[in-house]
Amino acid sequence: MVTSEIRILLVTIVIYRVKKRYSHSQSKNVILFWNGYGCYNYFIMTIEVKNEVGMKVLGESIGRLLHGGEIIELIGDVGSGKTTFVKGTASGLGVDEYVQSPSFTINRLYKGRHGKLLSHYDFYRLDNAGIMASELQEVINDPSVVTIIEWGNIVEGALPKDRMSIQINVSAENSRQLEISSGGDVSRKIADQIKS
Repeated sequence: MVTSEIRILLVTIVIYRVKKRYSHSQSKNVILFWNGYGCYNYFIMTIEVKNEVGMKVLGESIGRLLHGGEIIELIGDVGSGKTTFVKGTASGLGVDEYVQSPSFTINRLYKGRHGKLLSHYDFYRLDNAGIMASELQEVINDPSVVTIIEWGNIVEGALPKDRMSIQINVSAENSRQLEISSGGDVSRKIADQIKS
């Protein structure tokens, strides 16, 4: 059991390391926050997207940065633009198929260029992870697969710390505010490239 004094010391050490790592960065948006699931994430940036086209363009830009083995968790209400973002990401990965929400099938797999695969999960209709946790573990450990997860709180125990989390907040009828954070080195490198 970790005492509160040890927890405070650990948090202080992590904050020091984050500040040291980003002291050279021009971004003033890097802060540490508790993600509610037992670990800390680095808050990297907030991006305002004005419409559906902007969401697809951002997704496509991020898709071009992915090499396989990355995990992206999308957090947002129904209708916030999660699947629209995935459509853009798929385009950036070179997926030629029509991308649709896996709300009823739970998972859809798409083939991209250079042998990359996009595995898109939507756990909205599940009450618990069940057997999906095992399948998800297998997929996220495959270096050729980019995994995007909607409603990841259902399978939180199966998700690695090193993932990019994108919180999509509806700021107006068509515009969205995206808070992008990373939980490790791989996702942080992607987030740093998005800032560039």
